[in-house]
Amino acid sequence: MVKLLLVGLIVACWLIPGTQANEYLDFNVTEIDRIEELEFGFSKYSSNLNPLLVGLTLIRGADSGAVCLDGTLPGYHLHRGHGSGANSWLIQLEAAQLQFRGERIWRAAIDDLKANGMRYADQALLSGCSAGGLAAILRCDEFRDLFPGSTKVKCLSDAGLFLDTADVSGGRTIRNLYNGIVEFQSVKNNLPRLCTNHLDPTSCFFPENLISQMKTPLFIVNAAYDTWQIQSSIAPKSADPSGFWHDCRLNHEKCTSGQMRFLQSFRDQMLRVVKGFSMSRQNGLFINSCFAHCQTERQDTWFADDSPVISKKAVAIAVGDWYFDRAEVKLVDCPYPCDKSCHNMVFR
Repeated sequence: MVKLLLVGLIVACWLIPGTQANEYLDFNVTEIDRIEELEFGFSKYSSNLNPLLVGLTLIRGADSGAVCLDGTLPGYHLHRGHGSGANSWLIQLEAAQLQFRGERIWRAAIDDLKANGMRYADQALLSGCSAGGLAAILRCDEFRDLFPGSTKVKCLSDAGLFLDTADVSGGRTIRNLYNGIVEFQSVKNNLPRLCTNHLDPTSCFFPENLISQMKTPLFIVNAAYDTWQIQSSIAPKSADPSGFWHDCRLNHEKCTSGQMRFLQSFRDQMLRVVKGFSMSRQNGLFINSCFAHCQTERQDTWFADDSPVISKKAVAIAVGDWYFDRAEVKLVDCPYPCDKSCHNMVFR
């Protein structure tokens, strides 16, 4: 959105570990202030030392069960807009390492936000990155139902298209992870019923079994070679005891031709997953052939002079065209290594 009312970091249920910041090596840049700018939004070496700092709003009236693991109150960061953006809301879900009361916290946060003006929204966007991107998909139709029919409501998932795919050993690392979450946290009843009515709860954790049935317009931003999935789902250490994938897992330029063919098959699977979804005019798509994860939360990949593009269109422009109904947006990149605009991630 051009003008926003809210940037909210809300603890959502069903979260999985995200990429660790201390693993960064570079983003095809070497300047220390540039790296800090990507990581923190500003650099101590930069002349621009005016980052937007938004305070934490604690949910003091939350139900006694809607608390963090240490018993403290949950909260969110609220940044109010003004003018034409006064009734436009963006809810951004962040990834977290461990949650056991996500359902209660989600409901407490939503109730608090509605009391703080969200119930008067003219337009609303639920978005998230990584685990938050998955939560945005899982919560999308429920979020739509919070508003009257006159409110324009859409959802954006960035790096949340986790695929039910085999790892390099032939095992099912990510399915086993999801199955453990479903059983350990007993979340079956909180998953979308449009899926659990005919599939097992673990399958309903995978967006591929949800996105084509959703009622609410959804935009998917995803790297075809998602670095989190490469490291944690496709080629985790547990599936690669010999270390054959070690270098490729951290730096795509060190992949063998055989490893690249395996990764190309992962891209092919991703494109098959979104084929039916992309046929709906209300949905949007931006799948670029980059080695990246979470491209909407970093200014350099969201909207900068050298941001990644598909057909000369950056992520921010693509999302804006879709949200404001300026154009139908279904952008799918050619296979690696054709895209020279990528900000590929390299890890230690």
